[in-house]
Amino acid sequence: MTRLDFTAIILALLSMAGGWITFFLDRRKYRQEVRNLEAQAKALEAETEQKYMSLSKQYVDEYNKNIVIPLESRVNDLTKEVDELRKELENVKKSVCYRPDCPARISML
Repeated sequence: MTRLDFTAIILALLSMAGGWITFFLDRRKYRQEVRNLEAQAKALEAETEQKYMSLSKQYVDEYNKNIVIPLESRVNDLTKEVDELRKELENVKKSVCYRPDCPARISML
């Protein structure tokens, strides 16, 4: 073997080792970048989810304030009216009278 062959072998081994080291370091750097991007994506996802949750809570509060509560009060009023009508009908059923001064007739009017 000549000195030139020996030098070529050493340079080939060094270039292979350098390529492997570069590959290893680049791979580590790439993996770290991927981890950072995944962490950023998770943080953004959590922030977005929090925004959606607060927005949906705001919508539910507005819905309750503007629709549910007024309807509940109206339903309660109508329920009271229906109960009063039932009582009056029971009075009419109990005391059927045709006189103009009948208490059931007067209460119905």
